[in-house]
Amino acid sequence: MAKLTEERWRQLTRVPLIVASVVFIVVYSWQVIADFQGTAFMSARIIMGFTWVIFAVDYVVRLGLAADKRHWFVRHLFDFTVVILPALRPLRLLKALTLVGGVEHTQGTAIRSRLAVYGAGAVVILIWIGSLSVLDAERNAPGANIVNFGDSIWWAAVTMSTVGYGDYYPVTLMGRLVAVLLMAAAVALVGVVTATLASWVIEFASRGHDDDEASTRGQVRELARQINGIAARLGEMPEPGTKLASEPEVPPRPPLPPNAAST
Repeated sequence: MAKLTEERWRQLTRVPLIVASVVFIVVYSWQVIADFQGTAFMSARIIMGFTWVIFAVDYVVRLGLAADKRHWFVRHLFDFTVVILPALRPLRLLKALTLVGGVEHTQGTAIRSRLAVYGAGAVVILIWIGSLSVLDAERNAPGANIVNFGDSIWWAAVTMSTVGYGDYYPVTLMGRLVAVLLMAAAVALVGVVTATLASWVIEFASRGHDDDEASTRGQVRELARQINGIAARLGEMPEPGTKLASEPEVPPRPPLPPNAAST
């Protein structure tokens, strides 16, 4: 039996984690929009708790399979955050979205395509989850003005766009925390979109002008490697005039007589 590795575990759990993310977002949306009470509320909480167990087990197993656990923990802070903050679990769907797309021709195109998918998917998911979270926190609070789903999704879209009309705003601590997270995510996404667009424009403008492009560090290193290889082979060649071991002995030619040179 093959040894279980982290990569193998990720392959086995990719689909279950995506399914758990979809189940969580559907149940959470239903609970908030329908304003469940009593038994229905408890049933929804149990299902969402089960999805939390799935993510927690996945995190613990992957941490246990890691060779350098400290380094793994630092590199996978997002996975840790997903376990701690349930509202972030639907962001797992972004990994599924990146599997959809055409054939990328260059590494730069592949990176930009992945960033574009992550950016668009993150905006949609964050607006949806933000609107649900703020409505869940604000609906029954004294003095609240976000009391229905239409108001909450409008508020989330305005907040993500960093416009901030001020017609709707959270009054609870949890609602304001959601607002801060949405604003921080919006600023980060604007930077990603701007960088991606600038990179695409630069590549588009430079098409057909490859001779004018500056050499990359990788190209310079490859050229240096080739030059070093040629120099090493040249260093193994004998100096001009040096007799090779396989050359036969040729006796010196006698000089011609004086009268022969004039004929």
